[in-house]
Amino acid sequence: MAHSEGRRAAPKQERASRTRAELLRAAAEVFAEQGFSRATLTRITDRAGVTQGAMYFHFRNKEELAREIVRQQPDRVVPSHESTGLQHAVDVTVNWAHRVLEDVFVLAGARLVMEQEFFIGTAQNSHEQWTRLLADDLALAQRRREVRAATDVEAVSRLIVNACTGAQMHAYFQTQRRDLPERVVDMWRCLLPAIATPATLKTIKLEGSGEVSR
Repeated sequence: MAHSEGRRAAPKQERASRTRAELLRAAAEVFAEQGFSRATLTRITDRAGVTQGAMYFHFRNKEELAREIVRQQPDRVVPSHESTGLQHAVDVTVNWAHRVLEDVFVLAGARLVMEQEFFIGTAQNSHEQWTRLLADDLALAQRRREVRAATDVEAVSRLIVNACTGAQMHAYFQTQRRDLPERVVDMWRCLLPAIATPATLKTIKLEGSGEVSR
């Protein structure tokens, strides 16, 4: 009896997981196109092809959908090759710039940055999320003497996040973000000589971080 109940439950769980994934993708598409304020649950459920009742089973409101998309951002920005420390900080940011052009979830995250005060607290927002990730990389790099001892890794991490956010906004207005990877690489070209130790500076790869070509 228990086995038959388990077999019946499995398809329901699969359908529920599929519906949740479809809602998140639809929300990402709508947020990427229209931003948070203009997005409506009706547009999202219509795009997903589900009822609002099905939506409420998984998410209470569009704020919860937006928070989940923001939460997923680091998991969707994983470089194709392993790296650590300063090289990983470079790789993650350049890869993010490429993923904005390729992945609607990352694009939605970039668009939601401009309205995140409407759906997430300052302690959990994407600025803090990315700052913590980069600070961990730079702290490791500093312990390994890849980053100069006098560098304030917390301040530099905030600077990088602010620079990437600004680059994304300017790239949107000027090129529809097409040159965002090049803008992020330019940022690192300016920043690395100020924070990297001379030996490490010679080893950091920019073009390979996200298949950037100049």
